Amino acid sequence: MSMASQVIREWMGIQQFPPATQTKLLELLGKLKQENVNTLTILVMGKGGVGKSSTVNSIIGEKAVTVSTFQSEGPRPVMVSRSRAGFTLNIVDTPGLIEGGYVNYHAIQLIKRFLLNKTIDVLLYVDRLDVYRVDNLDKQITRAITDNFGEQIWKRALIVLTHAQLSLPDRLDYEVFCSKRSEALLKFVSPSTWMKKKDIQGSFVPVVLVENSGRCAKNENDEKVLPNGTAWIPNLVKTITEVVLNGSKALLVDKKLVEGPNPNEKGKILIPFIFAFQYFFIIKPLIRAIKSDAAKEAKPVWARASRRL
Repeated sequence: MSMASQVIREWMGIQQFPPATQTKLLELLGKLKQENVNTLTILVMGKGGVGKSSTVNSIIGEKAVTVSTFQSEGPRPVMVSRSRAGFTLNIVDTPGLIEGGYVNYHAIQLIKRFLLNKTIDVLLYVDRLDVYRVDNLDKQITRAITDNFGEQIWKRALIVLTHAQLSLPDRLDYEVFCSKRSEALLKFVSPSTWMKKKDIQGSFVPVVLVENSGRCAKNENDEKVLPNGTAWIPNLVKTITEVVLNGSKALLVDKKLVEGPNPNEKGKILIPFIFAFQYFFIIKPLIRAIKSDAAKEAKPVWARASRRL
């Protein structure tokens, strides 16, 4: 489905937020419009069951995509579009990237084809906060995203950790736990692993905590808050805004990106070097040897005999 044919509805869900949250969101949208950002497209990716669809619904303020504990995720990407005061928000919800304990490259290809000719402004890489270990599968997922969308996508990314209203064992500080969990994931998307040294300074992937449950605690302004008191919906949108305005380029998903690199192109690049190697190390020495033998044969017998004496 093309962007032009996508059904864009009025963003009525924003009115479901408490007044304090509405004010903050409208201020952030106004900030984007001041920077001539009138359309924002967010790509949501991650493993299955981590709360991607729930996060989409929380941002929109309505049940825009189906979420069910007892049903598997949708097999294909879905884009939700909402418009408000001349600003259009597109959020692309995607299937989980893991199938049977392995990276689902078929799902990644489906996502890329769905995004053909679309521009991705922000990537939300979603995982759960209440996971106590990071394994090689996390590394494989982030590597697969990098391989398929390019290293620069992480300049337009933020990590979203759901289930942030968790009960921790006694003597385990909430802020310390969140920091360690974030650091463990950031090792796999650290700028130092894919950026040039001159670009690393000042570059990082921000981490935002999210609690999509209806049981989320609220403050005096009726805003959903985390155990540390942060009103998380305005904070998430604020961080998204900062990523959009960080000076990096949005990602255009063109045909070349969807189809991947052509293996024949590498061969074409090597052809001149192969010919040069053959000429200088095979053909040229062979010609020299032939000329040398011909010169010897051209001399009279007495000259060759005298040379041996």
